[in-house]
Amino acid sequence: MTNRKPAKPVRPVRAATRKAAAAKPKIALAMAGGGPLGAIYEIGALTALSEALDGLNLNDLDIYVGVSAGGILGAGLANGITPRQMSDMFIESDESDEPFEPSILMQPAFREYWERMQQVPPLLARAVWHYLTNRRGQGFFDSFQRLTRAIPTGVFSNQGLLDFLTAAFTQPGRSNDFRTLKAKLYLVATDLDSGASVQFGAPGHDHVPIARAAVASSALPGLFPPVEIDGRCYLDGALKRTMHASVALKEGADLVLCLNPIVPYDDSLAAAGSARHLIEGGLPVVLSQTLRAMVHSRMEIGMRQYGDDYRNADVVLFEPNRADADMFFTNVFSYSSRRRLCEHAYQKTRAELWQRRDELQPILARHGIHLNLGVLQDRHLTLVKPAAAPLAKNALLPVGRILAQLSDSLEDLERFVRVARARRGDPAA
Repeated sequence: MTNRKPAKPVRPVRAATRKAAAAKPKIALAMAGGGPLGAIYEIGALTALSEALDGLNLNDLDIYVGVSAGGILGAGLANGITPRQMSDMFIESDESDEPFEPSILMQPAFREYWERMQQVPPLLARAVWHYLTNRRGQGFFDSFQRLTRAIPTGVFSNQGLLDFLTAAFTQPGRSNDFRTLKAKLYLVATDLDSGASVQFGAPGHDHVPIARAAVASSALPGLFPPVEIDGRCYLDGALKRTMHASVALKEGADLVLCLNPIVPYDDSLAAAGSARHLIEGGLPVVLSQTLRAMVHSRMEIGMRQYGDDYRNADVVLFEPNRADADMFFTNVFSYSSRRRLCEHAYQKTRAELWQRRDELQPILARHGIHLNLGVLQDRHLTLVKPAAAPLAKNALLPVGRILAQLSDSLEDLERFVRVARARRGDPAA
């Protein structure tokens, strides 16, 4: 098999013209979905971007557009939660006062089950009556097809996620109300009955609590029931488009940073000896690859269209390499795997920023942002702390906890000093 150079992500849309004395540029962030895997990648990538891009504060952007997992993270950024805090919250739960446990995504939708079960007796009675009285020759399956209405619309409950996000966004200094945020936040969902995309946060849809809109945007069909809002039912916003960056462009964004965690795996791009045949993974892997290919193809079309429709804006895309097996095969419900994958995404994004430095620097400079090469060259920077060694059986637990907390604080302080020195160009870094 011939190995060829991995395909580069879609290139940024180059701005054709600029105002001579432009005002402060309007900067936006658009993030696609991808479930838990997508959230892990985006947390790692966001942390790398926040450290390496001088002049950019990811908590102080003008516009945030999010779909599914990207919507949850976008809502967090708009609420002042930093990428590193998100890492503590979602990846290293023991480091956060607001730990997120992935198990809440796996709670059965008992309420949905019960409501559907209650429909079985009347549906069955109608099916039997239709079968016995129908004289037009319709068969058994035609009569009993109506029983499919009793099949639950989702396997897992999204109530746990709603409770978690509501608690997170109602903490002091945060808001669960689109209208009180400093920045514009748009969470995109799909109206089940019309198939139309709905931008929660836009006029007419900004009265909806942010947490509920985020859950609606991430309700993947078949896994989670649709979310009812104002008498309408909503599903995952990615059903129409992958990233919805056009929402920010229509708002006049000068620069849109895009994160897309879902790319199809390409074994022909993998290193010799590391290629995998996806059929060996069975139906789940085949379905995953199929969905990824469809979603990514649609996103590529959208990116090209942005270049034609918004020539005065820059759109910069970050996404995993298509030969990255870790981003395809990792079990994200394993604690150790989540930590490893988030660190992997962080380091891969840092490497991508370095590799694309000649391309990115002039684009970012147009908007007052500069790529800090000193930070990118610092090989000591990490996102996830090394796993702590287990305490001895006779260790005093309170003392052990205090020492662990002290060690973590010293590591954070060392990291802060190292980044600060790198940004100043201090050789000691």
